[in-house]
Amino acid sequence: MKGDYQELVDEISELLGEPATLENRDFGLIAFGAHDSDDDSAMDPVRTRSILTRKSTPAVRAWFEGFGIARATGPVRIPAAPDAGVFRDRICLPVRHRGVVLGYVWLLDAEPGPTHEQLTAAMEVAGRIGALLADEERAGADLSRELRATLGAERGWQYDMALTALRAALGPSADGPHALLCVAPWPAEGGPSARTVPAAAALSALPWQAPGVPGTPAVPSGAPGPAEPGAGGGRRSGRGRPLGSGDPESGATDRPSHALAVLVRLRAADSPAPALTAAERLRDAAGPGAVAGLAAPRRGLAELDVSWREATAATRAALAEPRLGPVAQWSAIGPYRLLTALPPAPHDPSVGPLLTPAHAELARTAEEFLDHAGQAGRTAAALGIHRQTLYYRLSRVEALTGLDLDDGEDRLLLHMALKSAKL
Repeated sequence: MKGDYQELVDEISELLGEPATLENRDFGLIAFGAHDSDDDSAMDPVRTRSILTRKSTPAVRAWFEGFGIARATGPVRIPAAPDAGVFRDRICLPVRHRGVVLGYVWLLDAEPGPTHEQLTAAMEVAGRIGALLADEERAGADLSRELRATLGAERGWQYDMALTALRAALGPSADGPHALLCVAPWPAEGGPSARTVPAAAALSALPWQAPGVPGTPAVPSGAPGPAEPGAGGGRRSGRGRPLGSGDPESGATDRPSHALAVLVRLRAADSPAPALTAAERLRDAAGPGAVAGLAAPRRGLAELDVSWREATAATRAALAEPRLGPVAQWSAIGPYRLLTALPPAPHDPSVGPLLTPAHAELARTAEEFLDHAGQAGRTAAALGIHRQTLYYRLSRVEALTGLDLDDGEDRLLLHMALKSAKL
């Protein structure tokens, strides 16, 4: 790669002494330079809207396109049009590659304006942006199938063939640092083009399945369970969904059927910032309730299947335990790194009675107690109850489960069961 979009936009801003913005050919914002001017007019309504909403209005788009920017091969000066909401003159640098316009770099125009030499240098940088956009457009069009095939294959010859095809399509960048991202629930099969997500090398929507259970979605969406008598809604257990929600007899739970996988290029293996930025943007596109999980960054693609397990595990953890999200990194999900690797299993019989909606408050109390390493004072403070109330609830937990909370192995069993129930 020649550098990411932000670096190239910053280079143009420095060359011309004005903050620049980069949009794709559909007027979707990709990157923008820092605005540190004391001049309030440097942020006119069009530029502010573009940065905040990442798009322009139809009226603004029509005004700009009326000056032939899609056909231009050099800088285009565009006058203000207050009726369209454009209150400042602009300079547009078309971003082209092999004769095709792929985007636009925008600058506010003011006297005396940039020199011919400055604009020529800026157009050279715009050409480099065009080459990068062309690479990612090609990847976005071609790599959804390859990524889906790789992530959907078990280790063996099929996985090796799919990975070889993905490597070949990515070219030299396949050996660079990457991070794999999972966004769920994803609203439908399909997704945005890779070129609309900065630093995305490939992305694909695919069914969300539990390990070892074909056709079974793996992740609960966190829908509320049955309400307790006298309550306004389902009682939350711990910080996740209500324990005992859904119908264990019928398996009727509200689960996402698709997740979006995104392979993100990184500047360095120890710098996941581009992946975190992509996660936030895609969560917004997915809608309310969506979370993202990020695998440990790696160099090259040899362990892409491992990365996908980590990304989906982090996503499951974020859905089960909201405090870990809305973007959870695999390195930070604690015990869920192990729990998400376990095959689906029925609840341990000793803990089963505690997981019913009628005892949701007791389950929440037990989980807080174990999360706080059995420290009564900290647990009572977290729950907002008196210590004696805590002790009474814990005695009821012991009576229901037959477990001894003074015994380390019994504590471990209960803690694992409570965490696993959220998954």
